[in-house]
Amino acid sequence: MPLPSPVVLVHLCFALGALLLGPLALLAPKGRPGHRAAGYAWVTLMLGAALSSLFIHNHLRPNLGGYTAVHLLVPATLLSIAFAVRAIVRGQVRRHRRLMLATYVSGCLVAGSLTLLPHRYLGQLLWHHALGLS
Repeated sequence: MPLPSPVVLVHLCFALGALLLGPLALLAPKGRPGHRAAGYAWVTLMLGAALSSLFIHNHLRPNLGGYTAVHLLVPATLLSIAFAVRAIVRGQVRRHRRLMLATYVSGCLVAGSLTLLPHRYLGQLLWHHALGLS
């Protein structure tokens, strides 16, 4: 199996970082410096993952200009983060919390799960190479 392109590796680093840091940001005591630091770092990782995905194209699957259905999560992620930041600036803590949780679930858990499908690069690494399943 060939190594992924550098842009896929960059995207993977951002995405894995966001996946791992997200729970810390979501569970840290709210309003404290640790929560804010983890939140800023998580948002940075999510923005990096979303924007780097725009340079990943797949012409083998149904696509539009190399962009597949999973790329629809990019504008959703960007808008969700923008609305969540606006909410906390306005003091709308509950709205901020809901938007950040939804962004983590859709941008990390759902998108991450999709990468483990057998026909995707990470799915092939896991199912075929690591576990030996066909």
